[in-house]
Amino acid sequence: MVPADKLSCEFSERAETVSDISFKSSDPVSVYPDEIPNLDGLCPTRCIRRKLLPRRPGRDASLEQYCTLYTSTSISHDSEAQDDDYAPDTLVLTPITSEGHPLPYYHPRVVHLAFRYLEDSTGSTSDSFGILRIEIIPLPDVEFFLDPNGRIYRTCLALLDTLHRYGWGAMTNYQKRVQHDVLVSRERYQDLYLIMRERHKGLVDTWKEVTDPLKHVFEDIGIATYLILLWKDTFAVGEIEGKHGAKEKYDDEDNPQPWRQWPRPPGGFLDLGCGNGLLTHILVSEGYSGHGIDVRARTSWSSYPEATQKALHVHAFDALSEAGSHPEDSKFFRPNVFIIANHADELTPWTPVLATLYNASGYLSIPCCAWTFDARYSRSKADVFPLPQPGSGSGEQVWQSVDGFARTLALGGESTNSNLSGYSMYRIWLASLSLHCGWEVECDNLRIPSTRNWALTGRKHAPEVPQNVARENVDKIIIDVKQRGTFKARKPEGRDDGH
Repeated sequence: MVPADKLSCEFSERAETVSDISFKSSDPVSVYPDEIPNLDGLCPTRCIRRKLLPRRPGRDASLEQYCTLYTSTSISHDSEAQDDDYAPDTLVLTPITSEGHPLPYYHPRVVHLAFRYLEDSTGSTSDSFGILRIEIIPLPDVEFFLDPNGRIYRTCLALLDTLHRYGWGAMTNYQKRVQHDVLVSRERYQDLYLIMRERHKGLVDTWKEVTDPLKHVFEDIGIATYLILLWKDTFAVGEIEGKHGAKEKYDDEDNPQPWRQWPRPPGGFLDLGCGNGLLTHILVSEGYSGHGIDVRARTSWSSYPEATQKALHVHAFDALSEAGSHPEDSKFFRPNVFIIANHADELTPWTPVLATLYNASGYLSIPCCAWTFDARYSRSKADVFPLPQPGSGSGEQVWQSVDGFARTLALGGESTNSNLSGYSMYRIWLASLSLHCGWEVECDNLRIPSTRNWALTGRKHAPEVPQNVARENVDKIIIDVKQRGTFKARKPEGRDDGH
């Protein structure tokens, strides 16, 4: 219950450790913080001071809290026991409040809250289970705290359930099915997301589409946040603040919007199949240069500021004609552009192809509906592309298995080829295509309100696929599509490049 990723309060984003002190059995009571309780029969062994950060800092205040671990004095006074051998059986959470910092709404109204593990008193068998118990000292103004319908009672039950799940997971060696925060750390993402959400949450009230604004607005705010931090790390020259896990600072009065000076794609961004244009709008509003294209204008386009409207274009993407043009002749695929394919459907498989063809600085693809280059994806008809082993770029080529490759993709849940769903097989096919086009495969699961949150990123050239080989592979893909003769470009609905 102490680590930052094991918070059970829905109003808390995460916790940050302020201090972490370990105690020895020989330490006098005077070294303990005044706020932590002295418990009969128990001796404190460790005290973590942490800061709870609320999900909505504009509404809720942060709170510091002592998390104190205790062990039985019968163990701690054992002359043969070592300090490292003490097994804590009690955890006491103590909110730190003052007249100027009262207890926030999201924290139970208690002075102390304890989790206790009690050994089986019968001692019937060596493998018998103990008891998990919560004990509280409520604030003086709290009445009826034993009421089953009361907030404290219900909170305690929820905490017990959470603790049981974590404990059972530890006993059974549970592994998370989905890996988040692979390329951008959780802390950095959450800090910037809170700021971006406050800056753009008003879009919910001015939403012009018939779709759910709560989903689309906060989903695109999340994607924009991720991209801004990903670009900062990707295009940094040398060591800069925030790279390699260091946290950014947003409290500088002289520079309240530091991301406007952060590194970014040298060729700007291109949002393929931009739809309602919201992602393009957020990025442009935050000082990033780029364009969004789609086969038809949306109702929202005309409601955006002039700078966003100039960045949105009606453009029917013809993969075969676009692929045959030179970068200098392309209106949108400029050298070093960063391509975004957010639920781009038919354009999704073309993303790594175009990134290689036009020397893009990278791309981010969040696939939804499964398409190949000219038809719906079918696992029986679309074979995974050859998978060269990392480090086998020169000399005799060594190939890796599909199962081994799939385990590197953060797909979640399924781990073997024989058990994979159609959507997981599609993601494997897309990742193999990315490698085939010469891009090092990097995958992440974004913290956005969508079940289709798996992202495939190309930022670096894969050493096992030389660039001349990648270009040959891309040219062959285009030739094969032309020879099949089934590709049909969508026609623009409205005046091309008009609104």
